[in-house]
Amino acid sequence: MAASHRNYADLVLAHSAELATQDAFVYLSDTAAGTGDERLSYAALDERARRVASWLQRRDAFGRQVLVLFPSGLDFITAFVGCLYAGAVAVPAPLPAEQGHHFVRVTNIVRDAHPTAVLTNAASEPQIRAWLDAEGFDELPVLAVDRPGYGDPAGWSPAEFGPEHLAFLQYTSGSTSAPKGVMVTHGNLLANEAAIQRAAGSSRSTRVGGWLPFYHDMGLIGHILHPLWLGSTGVLMSPTSFLKRPHRWLEMIDRYDVAVGGGPNFAYDLCVRRVTDEQLSRLDLSRWTVACNGAEPIRAETLAAFAERFAPAGFRAESFFPCYGMAETTLLVTGTPAGRVPTRREANVAALEGGALTDAGPDVPARTLVSSGVVCGDFDVRIVDPEDCSELPNGRVGEIWVKGPSVCAGYWARPVATRDTFRAGLSGASGPDASGWLRTGDLGVLDRGELYVTGRIKEMILINGRNIYPHDVERAVRDVDPALSGNGAVFSLDTGREQLVIVHEVRNAAGSPAPAELAGRVQRAVSREFAVPVENVVLVRPGGVRRTTSGKIRRTMMRELLPAGAITPVHALLNPQVARLIRPAPPALEPAA
Repeated sequence: MAASHRNYADLVLAHSAELATQDAFVYLSDTAAGTGDERLSYAALDERARRVASWLQRRDAFGRQVLVLFPSGLDFITAFVGCLYAGAVAVPAPLPAEQGHHFVRVTNIVRDAHPTAVLTNAASEPQIRAWLDAEGFDELPVLAVDRPGYGDPAGWSPAEFGPEHLAFLQYTSGSTSAPKGVMVTHGNLLANEAAIQRAAGSSRSTRVGGWLPFYHDMGLIGHILHPLWLGSTGVLMSPTSFLKRPHRWLEMIDRYDVAVGGGPNFAYDLCVRRVTDEQLSRLDLSRWTVACNGAEPIRAETLAAFAERFAPAGFRAESFFPCYGMAETTLLVTGTPAGRVPTRREANVAALEGGALTDAGPDVPARTLVSSGVVCGDFDVRIVDPEDCSELPNGRVGEIWVKGPSVCAGYWARPVATRDTFRAGLSGASGPDASGWLRTGDLGVLDRGELYVTGRIKEMILINGRNIYPHDVERAVRDVDPALSGNGAVFSLDTGREQLVIVHEVRNAAGSPAPAELAGRVQRAVSREFAVPVENVVLVRPGGVRRTTSGKIRRTMMRELLPAGAITPVHALLNPQVARLIRPAPPALEPAA
């Protein structure tokens, strides 16, 4: 579909000429009273993007970074496409908040990316200017793209560039490290959109949509740039709308015939818990054929619960599309073949901890793994020993290594990190296999043509010589009581020996056990199931466990926040050695039993 286009801007220009009157996007505003939609045709998108591009061209923005800061809405799309038209390098980022990690994160992005201009909307412009002034970036020009009187669509001239030209910097969410700017080229983008199309079976008649943040890779590439690539229509709503009223997401899918769209695993959990019977009775989800589930561990119990809950609305289990990918691969690497129920394996826990995937027998501790599907597009995926960089056979757990045209150019202004992550070589290999591999940092196993993602190398916990997967412990904690159905972060702290630490959210619902009782039950249940000492259980309020924009648990951050005294517990059971690490000491401190 896009093979004849040298860059993504040419593709959008061609679609805009051919599909002028068709809706490119529908954006749903959300109030307590209901939703209303705002529409953007291909012709209007093209005209507005040309206006933005002409303004950027007058500022010599070709090949230079432009910060794109917007709330969810159609203005973000016109600004982003305007950057592509101008040959500028878009840098999408969250709006800086008055407080919190977004303020710090976006300030660090500006310092790293060195943008030549900032694009935003009129409502956000005063806040953006005040923030830039406070941070010493007061010379950066700021354009509110929804104000009249700037730029000239007729004055824009097409920029000449090929597939190797940078399209945008995708700053990673930083679930295990500081955010880095992934350099996504136009060639990467075109290749990955083709891979998504083949995996999802999407076409020009397919409506794509969702609620994910526009600056997040799944929201941007999956829900905005994919329908543009297809020449179809994207249907969008804000993350806040979804989190406040999850049923509105499902209503959007029904009302606007969305066939392809999804989100992280937690989104499906939220719908199971909060969509009422009456709301469900009005839904028809039979046309939702590709329900993507990615960006965090995929839980078999979530798939089963959602499929059962929404079967009366016509949802089919074979519509689930578990997938795997990351910013460094543009987006998608593997996905479940269309029309097939996701594959599950009951894995022997002891064998898995030892690095092998074997089926669990009767009365043997098991972990249910959900396949992330088969390799998509032109990717080559190998499983590699992370220590000696030798390739491992099928059925063995190791680091996932990836190669292909969707693998990005590296990290912006980080040559050492680029070399270490994007230029890896297989031990003992020759020819094309010898170098040029992306080290994902993820652990996984290939078996019978399917990829099972088992964890992150940096988050693996070594206790008494055993490899413990943190999300296995977090799952066990959630199973203790419904009051613990929220998020958890499991990690280890070194006090002369590695100690397991559980931080988990607790809901104060009527009839729930007291926090002290819950902490004790967690301690006993996890110790019994994993046969390891459990001396540190910290219960926090909902929202107390930090996550990335895509829903990934920020375990490394939580590991840093606890000793810094930046976690306020509802109740804490702590080993005295761990308690001494925390400054200031948390309230409700109780020595471990």
